[in-house]
Amino acid sequence: MDDRGGGSFVAVRRISQGLDRGNTCHSTSAEVVAGSAAWLGRGLSCVCAQRRESDARPSFDLTPAQEECLQRLQSRIEVSYDSSIPEHQEALRALWNASFPEEELRDLISEQWKEMGWQGKDPSTDFRNYPKSFQDLLRKQEGDRALWEYPFAVAGVNITFMLIQMLDLEAVKPRSMAGAIFLKFLSENESAFDLLYCITFKLMDNQWLAMHASYMDFNTVMKSTRRQLERELLLEDVSRLEDLPSYSLLTR
Repeated sequence: MDDRGGGSFVAVRRISQGLDRGNTCHSTSAEVVAGSAAWLGRGLSCVCAQRRESDARPSFDLTPAQEECLQRLQSRIEVSYDSSIPEHQEALRALWNASFPEEELRDLISEQWKEMGWQGKDPSTDFRNYPKSFQDLLRKQEGDRALWEYPFAVAGVNITFMLIQMLDLEAVKPRSMAGAIFLKFLSENESAFDLLYCITFKLMDNQWLAMHASYMDFNTVMKSTRRQLERELLLEDVSRLEDLPSYSLLTR
């Protein structure tokens, strides 16, 4: 997606608690919602790498369990947010309550959402399994912060986009080693994408602080985050997402 606001975004919402493990997929009450790229805001376009037709990339065969898990995740990506669906409305209320538990949300379409960093009035994304990390990121409570900080909600949208591209989640099967490794994790734990999203958000914020970044440095920070995440996924001693060095950044 370019800086002109074309395309669309996908934001992840997490409902269920805990992380299931097993050799096959288990459905969870998690959902993905999609919307207009206008949410991204000026200066915070998606910085995901663009594919070129000339790129020679390997293709990895999937086991039946991995194929099933990938299809389930892809079906989540295809779900569009619909304000007329009660479950989607409840997702927004749950997000607000997790973010501002002491402040009542006056309406689902409200200027109050701008307190979270949305450019408009109608959002969706969640970090509920790690409430302390969620609040630290939302309120920028850690480190020496910049005068012009990244908007929390917009950062979440960009992270979701970046992960979908980096892991080839819209392809029939992965064409990168990182994507193949992730599908192994996904077949063992269907909540793997939700967990990786949380890890990536904390990693991005950690990179932001280390680089002493400000608003206009967001794209550079996102690129650095992607490179670091790819390196960690390829480490020999990583057999699950909890083994990633950046997992230690999360706090419940």
